[in-house]
Amino acid sequence: MTADLLPAGFDFVLPDVNHARIPHAEFKTLRENSPVHWVEQAEGERAGFAEESGTGYWAITKHADVLAVSKDSKNFGTHENGAIIRFGEGMEREQVELQRVMIINQDPPEHTAMRQIVSRGFTPRSINALDEIMTQRARQIVGDAVAKGTGNFVEQVAAELPLQAIAELLGVPQEDRFKLFEWSNQMLASDDPDVGGDPAVASAEILGYAMGMAAERKATPLDDIVTKLVNAGESGRGLTDDEFGFFVIILAVAGNETTRNAITHGMNAFLDHPDQWELWKKERPATMVDEVVRYATPVISFQRTAHHDVEVGGQLVKKGQRVGLFYSSANFDEDVFVDPFTFDITREVNPHVGFGGNGAHYCLGANLARQEIRQMFDALADLAPDITKLAEPSRLRHSWINGIKDLQVSYGG
Repeated sequence: MTADLLPAGFDFVLPDVNHARIPHAEFKTLRENSPVHWVEQAEGERAGFAEESGTGYWAITKHADVLAVSKDSKNFGTHENGAIIRFGEGMEREQVELQRVMIINQDPPEHTAMRQIVSRGFTPRSINALDEIMTQRARQIVGDAVAKGTGNFVEQVAAELPLQAIAELLGVPQEDRFKLFEWSNQMLASDDPDVGGDPAVASAEILGYAMGMAAERKATPLDDIVTKLVNAGESGRGLTDDEFGFFVIILAVAGNETTRNAITHGMNAFLDHPDQWELWKKERPATMVDEVVRYATPVISFQRTAHHDVEVGGQLVKKGQRVGLFYSSANFDEDVFVDPFTFDITREVNPHVGFGGNGAHYCLGANLARQEIRQMFDALADLAPDITKLAEPSRLRHSWINGIKDLQVSYGG
């Protein structure tokens, strides 16, 4: 009955779909007619996932259903097939299973124990300690960009503060942040021919770098976050070298790519809505940050696998089947957001799922990301108030990242 709601062969996680645009029209069709909708996939597009998951996935498009699945660790998890919704042709089952050491691919009780350890690095005290220095860094970054006059906003501005924050948080020398930038880009490069490098090699480079840090801190403890993570705390254990290495990989994507793209999409939205830019420069409403995250939704989707037969939005999802949590749809659900396609930095009611929904996998670094976004747009408003767009942004070709590679601007300096 609902099979013809989407074009033949349409799949939300095909890189070409998201390279062209976020498929808002198709999301809206499903929200209105089939909010839990089966999407059939070609064999190569579901490579690496368990046979029990079937020949596709259930697309979850309504805000309420995304939240419900996110909070339901009893019936849904990431251990079986991971949180990444598509790997693509050539992915082996064994490779997916090896990624269970990552916190996003774990279920309770393993996930609970791991989260207790890594939370040591994201205490309010740790985040607040970064505020002053990162505010200074944001102003330096924008000042340097203004001095250049024009350029790619992504590389000159948006990428810099998240990289420096990670470096500061982990004690990585600032000169090594460029390595993290290149490695994180390359890790997501398999679907985009314009981005050089080999994702497997980049992952190995980050692993090796991080494991070296872990070994150093175990041999010579310091008063820093890495030492707290890799040495035993009140829980009785710290992260192993492998676990710490994969945790840094998560940071390189979740703490770098996502915040970078939130800032870039936010700037592009401001440039497309000059009235909002003028409002930000004059009034600096606290609601700006969450509206930028909602409007950008840097992570298009993650997935869960059903532990049991369970009903979602009136639809039976069978044990072993995958469900795609489409945050890019939920954040524009008309039943939750007034005029969702309007960029409104004064939006008061904004229960967005840009940080993953309020379940066990809610983003650990959400407060750090919010802090960075505000710091960067404060600095831009103060030092580059007349910034203008020179060309439309160039999008990343990717399955689940809403990325921008290039946004050419004039800083007006």
